Amino acid sequence: MDQFEGSIDDLQNKQPEWDAKSIFSKLIQKDQLVGDLYSINYDEGKVLVHDFHRQKVGGIPSLSFLIATRVNPENEIDYKDEDASIILLRVMDAAQIPQDKEAENVRINTSQRISGEVDKNWDGKDSMDLNTRHVLGFSGVSCRIIGTFYLEQDEDKPHNGLKLKFGSDISNYYSNKGFKIFKPNAQALEEIVNYCDPLNIKTHIEKYGNTERVKLGFVRYASTNRKHQQVDDVPVYIYPADLLSQKSALFGMTRTGKSNTTKIIAKSVYELRLPEKAENNPIRIGQIIFDPNGEYANENVQDKDKNNNPNALKNIWRQNSELKQKSDDLKSKYLAETDNGKKQVIKNEIKSIAETEVVTYGILKHPKDPFRRLMKINFFEEDNLQIGKEIIDFKIADQSAQYFKNFRQIVFNKPIESDYENQGEYFGQLKRYERRVLIYRTLLNKAGFNPPNRNVDISRMFSSDLRTAMINYEEKKFSKKQGLINSAGQVLGLSSVTWDSLFPAFEGLFHFLSTADFNTFNQDYISNHTTDESNDSTGEGWAEAELESLLEMFNYSKAVNLIGGVSIQHTVDVGTDFANDIYQDLLQGKLVIVDQSSGEPELNKSSATRIMWHIFKGNQSAFRNGVDNIPEILVYLEEAHNILPAGNDLDLSDVWVRTAKEGSKYRIGMVYATQEISSIQKNILKNTANWFISHLNNTDETKELKKYYDFADFEPSIRRAQDKGFLRVKTLSNMFVIPVQVDKFEIKTS
Repeated sequence: MDQFEGSIDDLQNKQPEWDAKSIFSKLIQKDQLVGDLYSINYDEGKVLVHDFHRQKVGGIPSLSFLIATRVNPENEIDYKDEDASIILLRVMDAAQIPQDKEAENVRINTSQRISGEVDKNWDGKDSMDLNTRHVLGFSGVSCRIIGTFYLEQDEDKPHNGLKLKFGSDISNYYSNKGFKIFKPNAQALEEIVNYCDPLNIKTHIEKYGNTERVKLGFVRYASTNRKHQQVDDVPVYIYPADLLSQKSALFGMTRTGKSNTTKIIAKSVYELRLPEKAENNPIRIGQIIFDPNGEYANENVQDKDKNNNPNALKNIWRQNSELKQKSDDLKSKYLAETDNGKKQVIKNEIKSIAETEVVTYGILKHPKDPFRRLMKINFFEEDNLQIGKEIIDFKIADQSAQYFKNFRQIVFNKPIESDYENQGEYFGQLKRYERRVLIYRTLLNKAGFNPPNRNVDISRMFSSDLRTAMINYEEKKFSKKQGLINSAGQVLGLSSVTWDSLFPAFEGLFHFLSTADFNTFNQDYISNHTTDESNDSTGEGWAEAELESLLEMFNYSKAVNLIGGVSIQHTVDVGTDFANDIYQDLLQGKLVIVDQSSGEPELNKSSATRIMWHIFKGNQSAFRNGVDNIPEILVYLEEAHNILPAGNDLDLSDVWVRTAKEGSKYRIGMVYATQEISSIQKNILKNTANWFISHLNNTDETKELKKYYDFADFEPSIRRAQDKGFLRVKTLSNMFVIPVQVDKFEIKTS
């Protein structure tokens, strides 16, 4: 390329022309010529290609990129001229040209002439003359028009330099104006597939002060990925900032690279904090991964590197060279230490180093993860009563029986003395609350939640009048019901009882509430309106609606069994709420991995939903309070169809739907992976900005995918190609879909 000579003033005057040549020279190489554009409209173009040029450039794969232009970068270029542009094309299929029928006849006639001769082909020199072979070497290629690269002045550059812009269409065409067609070489292709609108870069700088990008993989056009296509080493990059406050989808069949891609994404976001990766403005992003199979929280076979070393995502913190060195020094010290007490101190120091960056949670302990935090609470503890109740409510949310609906309405809010006009009313409501808590805890015990203590004090909880009425209750013919009620009256009069004995007592109390004797007692209770030793007389009936709803649960074994399904999340050793602990970890910018591999699907869904509500409401509160820096949080959902609402579920109040619709302003991003696009709620799909698509095996799913961006071009390839890690990618900064072979996840610690 010729260089300009002359004074500085001359160079400044020629700056736009010089920039135009420089920019276009990166995209257009004369030796990559493949043919001519002979037909065009606003959506597609048809290209005439000769086999000679096709072979020279290494072939023209289906779905590959071509460029159409009238620009010759060796000549003078006026960037304002209408022809000073490049049209980006995607190869779709063959196109018919007028001579195709005649050419087909010639090939058939020649084939018939050499039929049966193994050592001859119909295109051989002995079978077809040179001129015929040349003419028949022409063919048509149909291409989709992706958009137009053009130039405009860049105000941020000195001397009003030029910048490359891209528009996702063409603004005009002439039916009788020819374009030369080039296949981008590796250098040009890298410029094209990694193009990002300068406005997106500016947005990243304004929001995060960070424009770091990371390598996702390399360009791959087809399953048959032959080296002669000369694009197998063209890198494709993504901007981690594209994922923040956005929805990202990973769709594909099992074992096609979704999890590997998720790990690369999580790794790229984590690396934004490392000085060597983001030297301009390191930022810490809180990330949480709901891991249904334990492949992120645990070291497993598929994560080992080429040296057979563990390569699990949970060890990502070891990419921080300073933390890795501290940890390695402590491990050496630990191995050399003989005193068990000191060894434990060192072990705790190693734990604290790892947990500054990565924290794992799980329902059960893991033998190879001694630092794991248990997702359990003490359901019996006063501060956890409502938290535990909400966990149970999630578990039984789909139960339609009225007694379940009534139970879900119960809320454990302890009365506050200042809310009442007189002390007697306060003590009355407090006694009622304590009675409901006692009944609820008894229900928990029956459902398999081990209580902190074997015995419980119930003195002064039930009045002597009530107990007497129960003990004296009689039916014309003694029945099991009478026996339960009489026995219950005896038990409720004791000062201290076992939890196990309370269940039949409350079962008897439930039956007593439906008798005439209780109605008589209740009328006297209301009429007397005096404070007895139980201190619960408030002018109301003895049994409020919430108490009756609790007692009704004792009458159904299904209720007890379903509640028992949550008992795995109970422990008497933990006092804090794991949902709040996780949110605090995220606020500190940690990577949180929730191992759900040992939980039941319903329990996993309820836990994830409750944690998500905690995150959503926490960031929503920060937004409403005008906090300057709302914490950025990125949520990952593996096997998302098990957690997200179904595709036909139109409940807009669901936390996942609300996160999809409102998460951007609350700085909550979501990355969800599943095999079935159709299983995802439509409002979530419509608000998804980043797409990573691997192999899908049926038209039901690809038909849904065709609704978004230009994935319709890739539908046949997505159904056909089953190669692991072969993805079609559209991100917020990408202007069009890029076919990519994704790199294998690895942690670099050197």
